Amino acid sequence: MKTSKTVTAEGLAAAERFLHLNARVLERRRFQMHFRGGGAAALVAALRPYENADGGYGNALEPDLRGDASQPVPAQHALEILHEAGHDDDPAVGRLCDHLTTITAADGGVPFVLPTVRQGPHAPWWQTPDDPPGSLVPTATLAGQLHRAGSAHPWLPRATAFCWEGIDALTEVSPYVAYAILAFLDHVPERARAEAAFERLRGPLLDGVTLDPRASGEVHQPLDYAASPDGFARRLFDDDVIEEHLDALVDAQDEDGGWHVNFLIWTPITGHEWRGVITVERLRTLRAYGRFS
Repeated sequence: MKTSKTVTAEGLAAAERFLHLNARVLERRRFQMHFRGGGAAALVAALRPYENADGGYGNALEPDLRGDASQPVPAQHALEILHEAGHDDDPAVGRLCDHLTTITAADGGVPFVLPTVRQGPHAPWWQTPDDPPGSLVPTATLAGQLHRAGSAHPWLPRATAFCWEGIDALTEVSPYVAYAILAFLDHVPERARAEAAFERLRGPLLDGVTLDPRASGEVHQPLDYAASPDGFARRLFDDDVIEEHLDALVDAQDEDGGWHVNFLIWTPITGHEWRGVITVERLRTLRAYGRFS
């Protein structure tokens, strides 16, 4: 019987050293909370400097957006960190929802990126018209996260309706749209409708997946979709596919203790920051699937 590969104590220590040498305080606090018994309060405190007076988040919380201004995608990062810390009821969630209300487009969705992106350095793919429409990325992720948190904020019903309308119209699904709609379908209260939408979109969801566990370049693999065994995404893949990719993920830990990203690094600091983020995420995935010694 084949023995599954695992993260050893030495591998975890190497990852910790990598984070100390390269990562932001935020990822170090995430690691400490998840793997060393650190407190949630320290993680929440590390998130606070990224929050703006308008209730939104900027200040390079999303590493490829180096400017100060609040943007929609960093908002989903903030909600995820607050959830990890057990702070779904943190006052910052209400402030963020109030902010989302002010940036929602006429169609009910939040734009992918706001024109204020031009005020600071940013990766070249962060482009927007002057009056951007709502987008499933990141509206669907934000709505799913807020449903998971049990939010009753008035922003959420209209955003949910926007997401359903967009999902019902989909015939093709790119990887980043897939991540967003899966986050929405996992947590939206209308469970029968979510199940039906998932079944209808099974084929399109798989179109963007690369099944070769050692493929290079900017690819999207099964564990990018199903980062934990919970949720719809895990149902897209057979057990043997997941096990093969978990073995490859253990092997992908670099000699320096960290994991690499497979997308463009356009300025040096983002390489360190993204590797810190992905190292914590890869460790969380491997533990979620029982791949710790």
